[in-house]
Amino acid sequence: MRKTIKSPPQKSIFAKESSKTEALQAVFETIGPDSAGQRLDNFLLRWAKGVPKSHVYRIIRSGEVRINKKRALPTSRLVEGDVVRLPPTRLAEPPKAGHGISQDKASQLAAKIPVLFEDDYLLIIDKPSGLAVHGGSGVSLGAIELLRKARPESKFLELVHRLDRDTSGILIFAKKRSALVEMHRQIREGLTDKRYRLLAHGEIVQATGTRQLKFPLLKYLLENGERRVRVDPKGQDSHTNLRVTEILKMDEDAITLAEAQLKTGRTHQIRVHLQKIGHPILGDDKYGLDAEDKRLKVKHLFLHAHLAVFQHPKTQEKMRIEADVPKAFRQWLEHWGSKALSGPAPIQ
Repeated sequence: MRKTIKSPPQKSIFAKESSKTEALQAVFETIGPDSAGQRLDNFLLRWAKGVPKSHVYRIIRSGEVRINKKRALPTSRLVEGDVVRLPPTRLAEPPKAGHGISQDKASQLAAKIPVLFEDDYLLIIDKPSGLAVHGGSGVSLGAIELLRKARPESKFLELVHRLDRDTSGILIFAKKRSALVEMHRQIREGLTDKRYRLLAHGEIVQATGTRQLKFPLLKYLLENGERRVRVDPKGQDSHTNLRVTEILKMDEDAITLAEAQLKTGRTHQIRVHLQKIGHPILGDDKYGLDAEDKRLKVKHLFLHAHLAVFQHPKTQEKMRIEADVPKAFRQWLEHWGSKALSGPAPIQ
């Protein structure tokens, strides 16, 4: 049984410089390489998590926050060596990464997650299905909290991108702010290549080559507050390239092994695109075919991030990271007689 770990509520508020807060003093923070290049407002929002944005902008406008003893704008860029004055502030002790779990336990759990690549700038793991990338509603501990707890020596560790909780595969973290900014630039400018293997219900019939899936996607909430995405003219443009790798048949059933290449990175994009064309991904509890999954005894989502291509944020060397499909995925393919994973042709 999974032990639920609840973080204490945050009650961070800016304190007024009055007799009631005489014990509080201004803090002078020297900017290091990990914060260099960041906007002042973003630096403050990270420093005072839980504080309303309006308060952050108010103390900047009032001159309570200063850079090198001078007034600054919210958009001012920090430079390594700058001294930032932070006003007297009452901050409740924020919940630490991995709150409620010991470092030894976090290290044991983290050791079970395969590391695909690591240097001073990046950490890339093969995330297992079922592990959320970060804690949140209904999730006590995510990959980012787990790794921060297991690596107390890492002063900076942030997600470069996200994967759905039930999606397995390549997940990239930045170990320096400069690496995070550079990776985000590459993603924003379409310079990265991310691909996923998936199993879909039915036989996807298409001509040789790739199929362009382009649908506007709109986020919405269910009555219980759970997030969903649907195809809607009011939504954001999204684009997935889909290539059928193999059609697998058993008795009267058919499933399709395919590769999806993300051209945009919308929430639940691949899952909703496959649902839209009438071939939901096996094991998709949000957009799938529950009755068919139950009949076929599908127990998890068959969506795996197997390839990431990008330039190293420091050296600009071309990086190609690959992750084999999980054991359960491969066993399913073997059961259905697949012979396709010996090296499918790449998407162009």
